[in-house]
Amino acid sequence: MRLYDLAKIVRSKNSGPFEITLDILFDNKDSYDKVKNSNILTKEYIAKLYKTDVNKVTCLTFYDQALGIKATLARKISSGTCKDRDVYGAQQYAPLANIKID
Repeated sequence: MRLYDLAKIVRSKNSGPFEITLDILFDNKDSYDKVKNSNILTKEYIAKLYKTDVNKVTCLTFYDQALGIKATLARKISSGTCKDRDVYGAQQYAPLANIKID
């Protein structure tokens, strides 16, 4: 299964002009636990997915009570600059959504 099949919401958004936040929200504990316990979501794996250095992934947090996962990474280009193709950071979730979870 892909992460997108297990999660209720997989989205991205700006976390200020220099960061992107990735949110993964679940509507049931079984799906959340399956993803969390797969141990695939690490800072290293997110850095690989987004072709950046691991130190650019500034946050990876599992919120058990909310059945949610949040990751934050530094943008390669700040929001709104002339080479930015996604001012709101809303289209950056696709690599994350396609992760295969066993």
